[in-house]
Amino acid sequence: GDHHTQVKDAASKVPALLREVLNEVKATGRGDNKNVLIELNIETTRHQEIQVIGNGEWCLTLGGRDCSLQMHEQKLLEVSTTVESLQRAIDASNQHPAQQEALAMDLAILERMEDEATRFGSAVGLDSVSTFECIVDADQHFFMEMNTRIQVEHRVSELCYGLRFENPNDPSEAFVVNSLVEAMAIIAWHKHKLPKPTRVPRVTASVEARLNATNAGLAPHAGGVIEHWSSPIAGEIRDDQGICVKNPDTGAFMKYTLAGAYDSNVALLLTVGDDRVVSYERMAEVLRRMTIDGQDVQTNLEFHYGLVHWFLAKNPYARSTTAFIQPYLTLTGLLFEQAQKIDLHAGFQYLADRSGAPEIFARKQTLITRPLTCLMTNPHRLIGWISKVRSDWTVNAGQFNWQSNPFHVLAELYHYLNMDFVKGSPALEVIWDHDQTILEQGLSFYQDLDNKLGPNDWNQWQQILNQTSSPDGIDPSLWADIQAAHQGFQAGLELLAVVAQSALAVGFDELTVEADLTVVIPERLKDPELTEHARKILVPPPVASANEIVAMSGGMFYAQETPGAPHFLQVGSHFEVGDPLYIIEVMKMFNKVYAEFSGTVTEALIEQSDGVIVKKGQPLYRIEPDEVAEEIDEDMVAQARLSYTVEQLSTL
Repeated sequence: GDHHTQVKDAASKVPALLREVLNEVKATGRGDNKNVLIELNIETTRHQEIQVIGNGEWCLTLGGRDCSLQMHEQKLLEVSTTVESLQRAIDASNQHPAQQEALAMDLAILERMEDEATRFGSAVGLDSVSTFECIVDADQHFFMEMNTRIQVEHRVSELCYGLRFENPNDPSEAFVVNSLVEAMAIIAWHKHKLPKPTRVPRVTASVEARLNATNAGLAPHAGGVIEHWSSPIAGEIRDDQGICVKNPDTGAFMKYTLAGAYDSNVALLLTVGDDRVVSYERMAEVLRRMTIDGQDVQTNLEFHYGLVHWFLAKNPYARSTTAFIQPYLTLTGLLFEQAQKIDLHAGFQYLADRSGAPEIFARKQTLITRPLTCLMTNPHRLIGWISKVRSDWTVNAGQFNWQSNPFHVLAELYHYLNMDFVKGSPALEVIWDHDQTILEQGLSFYQDLDNKLGPNDWNQWQQILNQTSSPDGIDPSLWADIQAAHQGFQAGLELLAVVAQSALAVGFDELTVEADLTVVIPERLKDPELTEHARKILVPPPVASANEIVAMSGGMFYAQETPGAPHFLQVGSHFEVGDPLYIIEVMKMFNKVYAEFSGTVTEALIEQSDGVIVKKGQPLYRIEPDEVAEEIDEDMVAQARLSYTVEQLSTL
């Protein structure tokens, strides 16, 4: 067994450890079995794979894919790695030597992996497509497995390369295949007769986001019914299993039920670009404009939107590891929890009362509070926006300072939330008419100033607009009105700053990307207790009475570990904090639920103990808790939020 497995960070410690192990297993005598297995322990795992194709005689590769952004062994965001894209990034990094060196290392690793994959495929007579999978650590890579089938993410590679087949006797007779599935069929039919093709570059970079039926914590969520899904936009490549095919007679969207017994993947979303940055920007636009809803539908759409913005803000070429997503989710939950302390409406009223111009605030209330309220109802939108605007502000000596005009930040927030004004759209989904009027007036006002005085950074504009006398080019008789207009447009925007600086309280900047593209993960974000706390923020437990145990999610309910094993809970049995209560199977994942308090079971509410479909929040057992639940005083919570908001505003 692995009772004696230990991790040592230096070879010098191995002899002493070896003696400890041999003593413990009493294998120190002459002739005793002293065989000990020593394995390489890789802490910073990057999962990369090479697309391979062959017909049994020839073999070639179609670049690589970085699949490190994954959770529960399920890939989430997959990125192409090609010689062309890495070389272009290297050439563009002349001003960043550490990044250039890291990219050059990645290019060298890619070329070695492609060479090994080609030799491997040739040696075994590969006669279809396969994936040569590796673990990458710093400047080394280690072969993991050869996946001998087409993979879900194969389009990431086929978008970057095509295959040109030529007649060996007449190269002018040729055709290009851009589909790996089509290439598989051609190989299966023609086998060894097929000449070796040439790899033809198509686009430089591609990225794929897996749209899954999961909740905000990325746990599977089954049973929803999709009733609406927006149509693909220009530049979006969507593989959706035919879900978006509309009724040919009526043009109506046909409802689709997400089954709970299969894989959680709903669709694959892909974009391409001249480099990785462009492909990420296009993916962000696809995710921004996509809407999908229905009955009890939960997907990771918003998660991807936030994640892509985090990488766009930090560096899309970051060398992510398979350990990244969980700490990122923990930070997302902590940030959301911090933001929930803010009372937007009370804060806005506080600013209005102190302004001396309540009529200005009355006109601007929904302009400012509506998008912020929308932002703060979704943790993934929130972390994406914080990432997007993090370069727009600084804190010096405890003082928050915008580096960009906060009125422009507000306008960009509407765009980020896909709330731009669109004539004829439902009022619930877009900026309201009177708010749009103020927004257009403000943008026009600041554009006129730029046209009159030339572009300046925000700090310069603040100095200019605080001057007593008008600058050159501005009529002195208008200067007081211009200053008043500026103050009016800026009124109430302190709320943007309060939300933004929530990032500081949770150490947002500590999860970052170094100059050499290393992703730095703070140790505290790996803490299991903090991770569990953040998970409950992202996915609050269902509301239950104090004397009930309810299903944490929908799925297949099991009352015991295995068939024939004793039930976790029985009438009259007592359970302690941390004891297993039941298992819920959702989309091939078995989720064991543990007790968060102690008590005694008084009644079982599920007659059959195995294979019963339950809904989230459905009562499973009645219990008698050991301690009386403490009721939350809503008035005290509201007062605490008000006090916190006022405290934050008073520092600005």
